[in-house]
Amino acid sequence: MGIRDIGVRVGHGTPGPFNSITDVQGVRVGHRTLVENRAEGSIRTGVTIIEPRAGIARFDPCFAGCHVLNGNGDATGLEWIREAGLLTTPIAYTNTHSVGVVRDALVAAERAWVGNSQYWCMPVVLETFDGVLNDIWGQHVTAAHVHEAQAQASSGPVAEGSVGGGTGMICHEFKGGIGTASRRLAPEDGGWTVGALVQANYGRRDALRVAGYPVGEVLRNLPSPFDRRQTGVPGMGSIVVTLATDAPLLPHQCEQIARRASIGLARVGGGTEYSSGDIFIAFSVGNRGIPPANYGKAIEPVISVRSVSQDFISPLFVAAAEAVEEAILNALVAADDMDGQGVHVPALGAARLLTALEQVGWRREADHATCPSAD
Repeated sequence: MGIRDIGVRVGHGTPGPFNSITDVQGVRVGHRTLVENRAEGSIRTGVTIIEPRAGIARFDPCFAGCHVLNGNGDATGLEWIREAGLLTTPIAYTNTHSVGVVRDALVAAERAWVGNSQYWCMPVVLETFDGVLNDIWGQHVTAAHVHEAQAQASSGPVAEGSVGGGTGMICHEFKGGIGTASRRLAPEDGGWTVGALVQANYGRRDALRVAGYPVGEVLRNLPSPFDRRQTGVPGMGSIVVTLATDAPLLPHQCEQIARRASIGLARVGGGTEYSSGDIFIAFSVGNRGIPPANYGKAIEPVISVRSVSQDFISPLFVAAAEAVEEAILNALVAADDMDGQGVHVPALGAARLLTALEQVGWRREADHATCPSAD
């Protein structure tokens, strides 16, 4: 279930057929979810893999860019993207203490493809903290789990909510996790697709906005899973975002797209907490035949690439912001209640959300919500 399934429209753009990052041709997503109770603690974690191209993508890199809104988090591989403008590996989401094992597992998977050649890789692994619900110190994610997520990666619909890397995440003091959405531009704007996949684990409840409506104002007094003495403060956490598009973009344009994730985050009520690591990456599959970096084989000294004219890039910015906004809300709507480490985190839930929306002036018209008035 997503936000549209309960009759709430986000923005004015048109989603792709799956309303998912996999609406971008060739992009695949796989999850490995870990939910288990052990004597040493609750396991509520996992890993999510985003493959930019099916097959041997490392020999057909994508132009990419990244943006950090707030750096209270960590990621691997971003310095190489900033330097070269290339994405040469899958992207992985996991928890804060499992970044290393996931990165190493991706390196091992790359070696299985290239053997003992001089080619090297710098995998992109993004994290958010799930230690409220999960025994994060136990480091329960293994290389086998990463390989299983890769093996399950596919196009088509993407599971959302408490799955994969998002299993133990909390968003606006409700159960959060993985969310995805897409926008398909009109033919006169280029007809391209932009897709987003988020791991949402940030935000105060009173700041939550849905389709522009301040629902957090009527939800703020519900019991919070956060206790300053034990589980931290409301708003702590992070969000990581991947944006994909088939528009032919150069690296600096990908970075421009990544920055627009900040707008989608702000519309839902995030982006203002120092305790949140807000890290975004965008890549384009719109150019093929980009030489692999440092593979050691002779290549032509000049290559030809295509690029969207700057006069046509604004609709891509709009699509990126809307896709991120809707992906976050889809993560919230799709998630279920979860208990772990002695903490109960409630789901937002469709019924509760619709009641809160009606209390702040939203009403259903036809199959979508009206926008809030300017005043």
